[in-house]
Amino acid sequence: MGATTAQKIVENGLADVVILDVREGMAQGKALDILESGPLLGFDTRIHGSGNYETIEGSSVVVVTAGFSRKPGMTRDDLLHKNGEIMIEVSRKIRQHAPDCVAIMVTNPMDLMAYMLWKVTGFPRERVIGMGGALDSSRFAYFISEETNTSVSNIQTMVMGGHGDNMVPLLEFSTIAGVSLKKVLDPATLDRLVQRTRDGGGEIVRLMKDSSAYFAPAAAIYSMIESILHDRHRIIPSSVYLEGEYGVKGVFSGVPVRIGNMGLEEVVRLPLSEDEEKSFHKSTESIRQGIETIERLFPDLGRP
Repeated sequence: MGATTAQKIVENGLADVVILDVREGMAQGKALDILESGPLLGFDTRIHGSGNYETIEGSSVVVVTAGFSRKPGMTRDDLLHKNGEIMIEVSRKIRQHAPDCVAIMVTNPMDLMAYMLWKVTGFPRERVIGMGGALDSSRFAYFISEETNTSVSNIQTMVMGGHGDNMVPLLEFSTIAGVSLKKVLDPATLDRLVQRTRDGGGEIVRLMKDSSAYFAPAAAIYSMIESILHDRHRIIPSSVYLEGEYGVKGVFSGVPVRIGNMGLEEVVRLPLSEDEEKSFHKSTESIRQGIETIERLFPDLGRP
């Protein structure tokens, strides 16, 4: 996923990139492979592969994709413990070498890993953003496009909540050419598309068997980076630390946010229906339970 994101960035001339991987030669090989496509595609953007954290010095944006996927026999606590240990180390290195960056968290469980990065780095909440809502919204939009035989350019979607089984697609704020989905699709079809969106990552894992998604996630990450570096102020559903917005405090969860060159500029407040509000609070409560597990597994975790 990281290499695919880097490829999109350099091919579009958005920025110079460093790929960092602790495996000897892996990042260097991928960087060289991408650079060798430059003469064919006509880009002169630079990409550098490294195993040394010092190479991220001064980065404007740092994307974190490091970590393990869940293996057979592993409990969720096992995965959280393994990726949590990695995240503590990565967060300390980011704080040391790129103290002014905007950090985008991708590693799963994403909302919880974003919380850990925020705690360890001590960054203000504006500069730690989790990628999830952009991907979930894009998946929802594609499924609607496929169902209705409509161009994706005519479809706008919004998904809130945790990046997992309890995500909350907002039907009132998801439209085809400005028309609410509820006026276009019947309830049974909408329920089916919502469930497929919630299962979107798992569907790809089942098909690929030994891999998870990376093309669409990379596109979601790219959209966030582009809004930061070009100060686009785009509204992109993302996971941020909530301080009372939507009646929630003290957790990372997906909400519509305005993103610019300093990261989070504003949490956009939408009038949710009673059912949507209940679903969102159920989703955030699940994240809160995960944070309690983090505090138990890593009792010394804290703001520096």
